[in-house]
Amino acid sequence: MIFKKNNLTRIVILGSNSFIGMSVIKKFHTHNIKPLLISRKLVDFESKKSIYKLKKILKKDDVIIFIAALAPVKNIEMLNQNLLMCKNVVEALQFTKPKHIIYISSDAVYSDSKKKIDEKSNTIPTSLHGFMHLIRETMFNELNCLKSFIRPTLVYGSSDPHNGYGPNKFIRFAQKNKKIILFGRGEEKRDHIHVEDLAEIVLLTTIKKITGIINAVSGDVTSFYEIAKNIKKVYPQLIIKTSKRVGPMPHNGYRAFNNSLLKKKFSSLSMVKLSNWIKKKDRYRNI
Repeated sequence: MIFKKNNLTRIVILGSNSFIGMSVIKKFHTHNIKPLLISRKLVDFESKKSIYKLKKILKKDDVIIFIAALAPVKNIEMLNQNLLMCKNVVEALQFTKPKHIIYISSDAVYSDSKKKIDEKSNTIPTSLHGFMHLIRETMFNELNCLKSFIRPTLVYGSSDPHNGYGPNKFIRFAQKNKKIILFGRGEEKRDHIHVEDLAEIVLLTTIKKITGIINAVSGDVTSFYEIAKNIKKVYPQLIIKTSKRVGPMPHNGYRAFNNSLLKKKFSSLSMVKLSNWIKKKDRYRNI
């Protein structure tokens, strides 16, 4: 898909050095679009001074993509830090008056459900991380501009710095000849989205001025045991172990999504299938 640059206002990415941010930048560059990049090294969003710095940098009718966050939120201190960052950014944007704010939120805002979750599902988070994103969304709702809240599920792909439980960590263990120890039997089923698919959703949201809540999900659920077994097909020497589960199973072991709205709004999107990505060993060499 080719886009005409003259149809775009200036695009600004806040949090450009993040895992997701770098994929979004790469996606824009493939379409010869060069956003203005503002990382936390350039502007410390937690500092009161960031308000004045952003007022000088940002312009009226900018498209703002806000990705900056300390994640995942593990304690009250991190929650407060994230909310302070958002408060300062919102205060600056109230002055500069953007045309469109695109916020990368999280599926953690949703309540647990035995049914498939969609954009209208209840938002009663069970974690500080989910509360943080939901409060941030509410803060951005105060702005008088176009608003898009993209809520991705578990994100995977090369260069992920979080090394969270799941595809990337399992692959890294396999590459280092380390055994995978599953939580329980690894039976909980989750949805995963490739970071490049998420970046494509951000790109299309920007270009097409798509607004509202968007669940960035694949629509498929896979157990962590299945993920480990698929990796073992690529790395036959991999040892997979189960363990005694400590505490309740996250999300009661099941978190699935209805992605019909995503398909409707992004009909050109062809998503990466996790099992196929795992088979392509060359895609994640030295992940």
